[in-house]
Amino acid sequence: MSTPARVELRHGDITRLSVDAVVNAANSSLLGGGGVDGAIHRAGGPAILRECRELRATRFPDGLPTGHAVATGAGELPARWVIHTVGPVYGRTPDGPQRLTDCYSTCLAVADDLGARTVAFPLISAGAYGWPREDAVRTALDTLHGVSTDVRTAILVLFDAATLRLAESLVG
Repeated sequence: MSTPARVELRHGDITRLSVDAVVNAANSSLLGGGGVDGAIHRAGGPAILRECRELRATRFPDGLPTGHAVATGAGELPARWVIHTVGPVYGRTPDGPQRLTDCYSTCLAVADDLGARTVAFPLISAGAYGWPREDAVRTALDTLHGVSTDVRTAILVLFDAATLRLAESLVG
């Protein structure tokens, strides 16, 4: 029976977590970039890029749409899979908040399809895409606490201690 996942907050390197799936805050090209995306591609090695190129050649010739998610293997990461999602750029479209929510919920749906029980999420769109941190944290927590899933544990991995403290203050 599906219920919302237990949500844990952590500060650290998402590429080092031994979980079933790691979420990549990808760009629509799926071909790597900066921030979390670049770190996952570097740590996971060339196998992830090969699978992403195959996805672009077959299922997503125009790129992965914002708010959607797709999985690949995890290459050399300690995870089994990488779930790639494209977050919205803050302020670019009026449906940005819904698209950000969609990122988390579609990643959970993909995790369910894979049979993943532990999933690590970055704070989607809060880096280069400019989403205000407090709103990004609230969206992540509200969605992860509100979506029924077979995922048992969702870990929100925050990029610095200040963001972790912010998230802890919003939980408690």
